[in-house]
Amino acid sequence: MTEPLHFDLLLLDAIALTADPARPEIRGAVLGVRDGRIAWLDAQPPAQYTADRTLHLADHFVTPGFVNVHTHSILSMVRGVAADLGFAPSYTPGIPKGTQVDEAQARALARLGALEALLAGSTLVGDNFVHADICTEAMVELGLRLAPSWRIHDVDFARVAHGDWQHSAAIGQATLGAGLALHARWQNHPRVHVNLAAHAVDTCSDAFLREVGEAAAARGLRVSTHLGQSKVEVERVRERTGRSSTEVLADTGLLNERLMGGHCIYVSEADAHRMAAAGAHAVHIPKCNAASGRLAPTPMLQRAGVNMALATDTQHGDMVELMRWALATARVQEGGVNDGWQPHHVFDMATMGGARALGLEAEIGSLAVGKSADFVVVDGRRPHLRPHVNPLGALVHCGQGRDVRHVAVQGELLVVDGLPTKVDMDTVCAEAEGASRELWGAQGRDYWR
Repeated sequence: MTEPLHFDLLLLDAIALTADPARPEIRGAVLGVRDGRIAWLDAQPPAQYTADRTLHLADHFVTPGFVNVHTHSILSMVRGVAADLGFAPSYTPGIPKGTQVDEAQARALARLGALEALLAGSTLVGDNFVHADICTEAMVELGLRLAPSWRIHDVDFARVAHGDWQHSAAIGQATLGAGLALHARWQNHPRVHVNLAAHAVDTCSDAFLREVGEAAAARGLRVSTHLGQSKVEVERVRERTGRSSTEVLADTGLLNERLMGGHCIYVSEADAHRMAAAGAHAVHIPKCNAASGRLAPTPMLQRAGVNMALATDTQHGDMVELMRWALATARVQEGGVNDGWQPHHVFDMATMGGARALGLEAEIGSLAVGKSADFVVVDGRRPHLRPHVNPLGALVHCGQGRDVRHVAVQGELLVVDGLPTKVDMDTVCAEAEGASRELWGAQGRDYWR
């Protein structure tokens, strides 16, 4: 007699949105998890099975975990303010800076940013900023995957907000050294994938970029950067080098399949083709871009063949909402609806696109037997997600991160019924509120009075 299949966790009667083009949707799906991996995925259960835990999910959508590759969780401290100032926080005078954040404040703010992203379905967060050692410790407590890095640069950020770019070898050695130490500490952790975040071409000298590239190549690390994020960057780099940021990255050995370029607002068609030929990845951040009155040329990047990932950056952590921004801003540029920009394209960006950018596409990014059981359960019973004519279309056009009910990484439930399982949400929020009050108070602004 055949032994029944045993599952640690079994999902029954869901609508699976797999991000697998071979079978993108499974109605009445049964997903079985064993030893942290998807061991069964079909429209019917096995003939015989047992399960330690079963979730009955009629009228729920199950998706892969969202891969949110570019965030700065500490910058939750400027939420509701920085977006209306017209420029990135690090370049803007009069608001709290990363250099002013102490370790306790960094821990509190990092947990807030990670928790927000997790509750909205991000199972991997690529966070980089100051205090990355403390932030990584804090975020790992929530159980999600991380792709962290220090903010690596050799510019003196204390001067940049005032328009003064001074590069220092000592600053470069300190930030790169911290990034490499982070890798050494976490390289054997199954849910932490450290990369090197060279902040931007205007804040890293050519010589320093070469050094970062050599360090990354020697260790097989991904490199994250801000690429074409502002006119100031474009003008500063052109003035310094006579080239575009993409050309500088190519000349310094960083433009390759391990590079993730965030924003890509000011990239030319020639730059896009350079990126595609090198296998570099564009990280699209549509809400932050659009809120500042700018659009990344994603239709052009798509036509050039560049892999695109999706990320929330600083203003929020909702990857569900972000897919809608990505779709709408592309259609604005296209002047209408076409076959090149449909819900499945932005869903791919939020899942497999990010997995490809991190070199993890064999492990995460889609629902498939053998892959890690990183998944999100969306409550499709809500009025704005009905009827279920096209569940993916409904999710992209109408869904919100707050529709997420459960989240799992490697089969471990980190969110159950909308609440985290490893931390207390009220405590995380209160500690971050206190840290933000301290930081704004140091700027002479107490919004809490």
